[in-house]
Amino acid sequence: MPGVTLARMSTAEPRYCYRHPDRETGLSCSECGRPICADCANFGPVGIRCPDHATASGRRSATRVKPRPVRRAPGIALASGQAPVTRALIAINVVIYLITVSQGGGLNAPGGSLFYKWILYGPEVEHGGWYRLVTAMFLHASIIHIGFNMFALWVIGRPVEQYLGRARYLGLYFISGLAGSAGGLVQAPHSPILGASGAIFGILGAMLIIEWQVTGRLAGNAMTWIVINLVISFSIPNISWGGHVGGLIGGILITLAYAHWSDRGRAQYGQLGLGGVLGLIVVAAGSVAVAYLKVRGYS
Repeated sequence: MPGVTLARMSTAEPRYCYRHPDRETGLSCSECGRPICADCANFGPVGIRCPDHATASGRRSATRVKPRPVRRAPGIALASGQAPVTRALIAINVVIYLITVSQGGGLNAPGGSLFYKWILYGPEVEHGGWYRLVTAMFLHASIIHIGFNMFALWVIGRPVEQYLGRARYLGLYFISGLAGSAGGLVQAPHSPILGASGAIFGILGAMLIIEWQVTGRLAGNAMTWIVINLVISFSIPNISWGGHVGGLIGGILITLAYAHWSDRGRAQYGQLGLGGVLGLIVVAAGSVAVAYLKVRGYS
């Protein structure tokens, strides 16, 4: 991908938080490059920062000091602000939306062969269209629909991608979307379902767990987003609240599986271990099983 620097995967020595020398970590401040543990990390849309650079004065001083080269443990994303996976996902969604617009009746009436072949619909799933559990997350019904979803993906996706790393983030997106599709079928198996909302709610679930680990509180930005969007989901007709809830549950479970838990009860997101791989497999298999149990028997 042009303009993207690939992560170095060579073996790195263990790194320890500069404020807590007994805590091994793979996180680094995006300003100065110093290693920081989860307790010291300040999580926000601009990236992960150490306490010294989380304030305005810290940011001013950082402009006068040349950052040191950053060494990090394999599998940890440097909070650079680039978020190439989020950008790519937004681009893919927009391109597919424009294709369905050109094949359909306009910006607020997408359609055509691709749209009807990819949309999630219970009877079609049972008749061999299992791929729809994935493809439906790239379809949108209107300019407002895709605009709102892509704005949410841009705002919350970048910091989560920077924290988890590209590979884990991509797995989170697709498997949460799969869980969202299963949840949508549970709620409305006879209604067409589409949209990236399930995957986005999965990212919100991941952000909830990360904020909890960083701050020790669940009542943060992620919880605010979740509550507001769930209220909207249950209040407005024709919204797949089942897809939202399914994606949210999937994202929470995946992020918990990604974490490496220390004897202090803290989670660190280092290399993708066996637990993370198994978490993706279990959530994916569970989502397909739920969908199968819901749609089987359609004629």
